[in-house]
Amino acid sequence: MFRNLAHLKKYFIRYKTKLVLGIIFILGSNLANVYIPINVKQGIDSLSKQLDIQVIVNLVILLLVAGIISNVFRFFIRQTIIVVSREIEFDLRQDFWTHIQKLPLRFFQNNSTGNIMSHATNDIAAVRMYVGPAVMYTIDNGIKFILTFAVMISLSPLLTLYALLPLPLLSFVVYIVMKKMHVKYTRIQEKISDLTTKAQENFSGIRVIKSYEREEFEIKQYTKESAEYLNRKMDQVKLQAMFMPVFFIIAGLSAIIVVLAGGNMVINKTLSVGVIVAFMLFLVDLIWPMISFGWVANMVQQADASMKRLLKILNEPYEISNEDTDNGIQEIKGDIEFKNVSFRYSENLPWILKNLSFKIKHGQTIAFIGHTGVGKTSLINLLPRLYDVIEGQVMIDGNDVRRIPLEVLRKNIGLVPQETFLFSETLEKNILYGLDAENQSLVDKVSEISQLSKDVTSFPLGYQTILGERGITLSGGQKQRSTLARALAIDPKILILDDSFSAVDTNTEEEILKKLKDFMSDRTSIIISHRISTVKDSDKIFVIDQGKIVEEGNHDELVAKGGIYADLNTKQLLEKELLEMN
Repeated sequence: MFRNLAHLKKYFIRYKTKLVLGIIFILGSNLANVYIPINVKQGIDSLSKQLDIQVIVNLVILLLVAGIISNVFRFFIRQTIIVVSREIEFDLRQDFWTHIQKLPLRFFQNNSTGNIMSHATNDIAAVRMYVGPAVMYTIDNGIKFILTFAVMISLSPLLTLYALLPLPLLSFVVYIVMKKMHVKYTRIQEKISDLTTKAQENFSGIRVIKSYEREEFEIKQYTKESAEYLNRKMDQVKLQAMFMPVFFIIAGLSAIIVVLAGGNMVINKTLSVGVIVAFMLFLVDLIWPMISFGWVANMVQQADASMKRLLKILNEPYEISNEDTDNGIQEIKGDIEFKNVSFRYSENLPWILKNLSFKIKHGQTIAFIGHTGVGKTSLINLLPRLYDVIEGQVMIDGNDVRRIPLEVLRKNIGLVPQETFLFSETLEKNILYGLDAENQSLVDKVSEISQLSKDVTSFPLGYQTILGERGITLSGGQKQRSTLARALAIDPKILILDDSFSAVDTNTEEEILKKLKDFMSDRTSIIISHRISTVKDSDKIFVIDQGKIVEEGNHDELVAKGGIYADLNTKQLLEKELLEMN
């Protein structure tokens, strides 16, 4: 039971010194606390023999000292065990974040952003409650129960037996409730993930929602999800609402039994009044442990369910790692070769690339063109190992990319993807994202190449302008040019442009390609596009169809062949003429 929480063992070991100190403080606090009923018992027994004001004064002083000592220890308990829980929460969050960063793109395609966010917030918070309050109260109540039980036995074994008679009933209730609580909490966390996902999608797609006037539809959808969450939460609340009164009833039964059985013993003069009073105080002390036992059981169930969800991600294999790399490779020249490469995203999906082979020499500008969905983007994703090949080899400078350390490989490949993404930071920080230091001259240089500099002058704060989420303040073309500037800033040996000028006008595109030609003169450039104007000046053009290279050559050679490329060229020239006529 609770095998998922066994994963936390390494964190407890890491902070064992503080935890041991916390246990010592718990013991000290409970020793001082258990002395209070004993002192009251002695005081009452003394007063029953002889009324003396000094006895009362002594009793008050001892009670005050014991209370102060107990609460001082309570302060240090929280300074150790609760602080440790926050430190473990921090470590777990960092480990989760580090693991997430190393997972392949495949993982993020199969898991929604909202679901991952729910794990990183709600689930880790639930685990923290187990590590802190649950562990603290379990140890605290365990020690308190043992000490109290030992003193009660020493005072009257028979009355102790009577007082603890309801405990088996308590154990049975806890067992039943804990089983039900685990199921209910898991369902609640799943629904929280759905709600988070729905909210994230709405916030990200707010432009689409407003454009199609779907605000009311989305409100109804979210209300439906929220209602389901409320129903699941209310099921848990109802169970908890029943749980607490049961505990109070069981505690009350113990008090009634002590009064009846103890009172009878006092009447028969086999027990003193002081012992009865002490027992009642002990029962008061045990009421909170009995009640908190249910609360702790609830936290443990929630933590176990959350840890199970976290482990599902933490146990995800990295798939792409540095395990088999050669640390001797520290630089890249830019020669590329694909050897009989075949690729698909999973076993139950069709092949995207089929037995693909070609060579690219460093310094060349190579283009891939073809209809949508033929595998162009999948092809270039294999170079920086965003995915690994299923069959064949991808070689750079004669080395299999799986042998090149990831940090070397990716630092030397500048990838400008189809879907632009900019951070909610300044334009300058977005451009220099791949570097660790500020460099204004570099920003100016790459902005000039990407034709972004002429737009920056109109920005209110120039390069210090905050772009907003996903670069919302920029146009589509400005986003693409900013992303290009970011790729150029890392000084790549291989530059990949994946349909990166789709939102840029043809004149600006020509200027960019002209300046790129000088910048990439001794580097490898790979251009993917559906526009002939983008690829026509490339050293070699590969035409992709159904995952295979069906044509290759330069622009003039491919036009002369009269194949797919020539057909695309004819259609686009016709479109251009029609636009000019209008």
